[in-house]
Amino acid sequence: MAGSIEVRDLRVERGSFVLEVSRLSVRPREVFAILGSTGSGKTVLMESIAGAFPLDGGCILLDGKDVESLPVQQRHLGILYQDYALFPHMTVRENIAYGLRMNGCPPRERDERVQAMLSLFEIGHLAERYPGIISGGESQRTALARALVLEPEILLLDEPFSALDPATKEHLYATLRAVHARFDCTIVFVTHDFNEARTLADRVGVVLDGRLRAVREARALFEPEELDPDVRAFLGLACGDGPALGQSIVADVSRTVACGASPG
Repeated sequence: MAGSIEVRDLRVERGSFVLEVSRLSVRPREVFAILGSTGSGKTVLMESIAGAFPLDGGCILLDGKDVESLPVQQRHLGILYQDYALFPHMTVRENIAYGLRMNGCPPRERDERVQAMLSLFEIGHLAERYPGIISGGESQRTALARALVLEPEILLLDEPFSALDPATKEHLYATLRAVHARFDCTIVFVTHDFNEARTLADRVGVVLDGRLRAVREARALFEPEELDPDVRAFLGLACGDGPALGQSIVADVSRTVACGASPG
């Protein structure tokens, strides 16, 4: 089914760092969070799914096809990196149009699709501006538009909200939900934020020290059953008596939602 991801016996060596994932399946049209601290290997896992570099072992299948054997244009992926990677010498409109132009999309169709993205992300007034003079939130919407104009089956996001202020984050959380509903694509996003993973994802994979240590339903992320001690410690779950950080976060989220605001 379109948008499925299967990781089997993955091994990736990046200098002295090694990532190993024995098995991971991401369902079509699922929102899946890869959660971990800095240096844990979560971005390496995302880049492996994208086919960014050769694997040192195992395989990754996109819709049942080995990613390493697929030309880039046949992977049906959209990618948004943490720094957005907008071309500074291109306008917002030109950035969004770039992938279509490289794929040989006819000019009239290209213009129509770009205009649709400008309208969807409410950045039409920025169309002729350059990345250096727009805000972080505007840059992110531009990068999302550039990724989605290609109508990918899988959207990969690397720490998409980490550099944004709380108000902008809340707006873009809503944008991500709208994107998922409209484009009906699989979304995999990398984050170090527990609340972000629990709030936005259907399921969460926890990566620690280059290993995928747990995969949980997002709503059950802070339930300690069947978690090994390292994952419990990472999530701030108490191993004995006394309050746990993870449980406090759940309580804070519940109180925030009860008061009518979105959790951040």
